[in-house]
Amino acid sequence: MAKAYLRDEKRLLACAAYLDGEYGYKDLFMGVPAVVGGNGIERIVEIALSEEERAMLARSAKSVQAVVDLCKNGTPAVAPQRGPEKG
Repeated sequence: MAKAYLRDEKRLLACAAYLDGEYGYKDLFMGVPAVVGGNGIERIVEIALSEEERAMLARSAKSVQAVVDLCKNGTPAVAPQRGPEKG
């Protein structure tokens, strides 16, 4: 990624990029294909997704948004502790 940026390669890479309507999401960073060049992420590439892939992306977006919400609210994301299972 650094090489693509430093050499202005205009290379297609998977990147965590800020979405502003791409893939139907706004104001969220998600892993998507993007062209990386001398200006950083120069273009997000939207590829056709199947219904199953869209559902997986939606689950991922929901998880990312939950972490963002926790950070904004100042509430730590701590899973409840469970003891060893018996039986």
